[in-house]
Amino acid sequence: MLETSARLLRLLSLLQAHREWSGTQLADRLGVTARTVRRDVERLRELGYPVNATPGTGGGYQLGAGAELPPLLLDDDEAVAVAVGLRTAAGQGIEGIGETSVRALAKLEQVLPHRLRRRVGALNAFTVPMLRGPQSSAVDPALLTELAHLCRDAERLRFDYRGHDGGETRRTVEPHRLVCTERRWYLVAWDLDRADWRTFRVDRLIPRPPHGPRFDPREPPAEDLAGYVSEGVSTHAYAVRATVRLLAPLAVAAERVSPSAGTLEPDGDEACVLRTGAASLDVMVIHVMMAGLEFEVLEPVELIDAIRTARDRLDGALTRASGPRTPAGDRAQAPRA
Repeated sequence: MLETSARLLRLLSLLQAHREWSGTQLADRLGVTARTVRRDVERLRELGYPVNATPGTGGGYQLGAGAELPPLLLDDDEAVAVAVGLRTAAGQGIEGIGETSVRALAKLEQVLPHRLRRRVGALNAFTVPMLRGPQSSAVDPALLTELAHLCRDAERLRFDYRGHDGGETRRTVEPHRLVCTERRWYLVAWDLDRADWRTFRVDRLIPRPPHGPRFDPREPPAEDLAGYVSEGVSTHAYAVRATVRLLAPLAVAAERVSPSAGTLEPDGDEACVLRTGAASLDVMVIHVMMAGLEFEVLEPVELIDAIRTARDRLDGALTRASGPRTPAGDRAQAPRA
């Protein structure tokens, strides 16, 4: 059996990780009796953690927002600063930070007193960030935390969605995880109407509450969800797909090709394979050339013809540019009428 202090930390972690637990579930997780769980909950309340209890067979324990901020070694000003910082980091889509920021923000906002929530909301409402890239792909951090809560609590989500072609549909899904790239956020979810896993751009969805009911989480579509999303948004979403061998080590190519532009896998020490997609073969030629690396086309063979066509156009442009040209100052002026 865990010591009391370690057990309290474990209990607090469980309450933060899930929306509601029954007394029996907590007792099983902690290896103690239901009576001990009740005593430990009282100890957390004495420390300032707002643990709500619902009596009855369908009741349980839930960590809620209280009148005072629990002892996180933060005063009010520090708590506001942390919340604003987490929201900013989440909205920037910084690689390796965005997803962690959303999880931390969801935990912090769950226990923030209402007076501090108002301060955080005011700061975000009247602060204008200078973001890189198109503003149309920016995501409200409040939406990210809402989706994170739904993933955590295994609650169904209904939303309006604008697809890649501009068409709008109403979707009902079982949300699983949020995945972020350096530019965008994606929701991986089980689509109930299509009975399959789907990836949705978060900036294209508008939630339609109420949420729920709850569901039993499914086995995810892949162990590496980041790779799953990368392949879906960079390859499967496009009509034209290609596989090329880049004549550069994987580490070098990874600096030139973002996860949203294609998936990479090693091919020996001095080369790697890129799988990517584009709207047309002409766009694919430009897309591959933009990597700035020597390459070999593996498939489709039609891409080779598109490259030859592009080469001929470039050769023609260079030939015309290298011909004799008359300086502008030496050109004879046309006679006036």
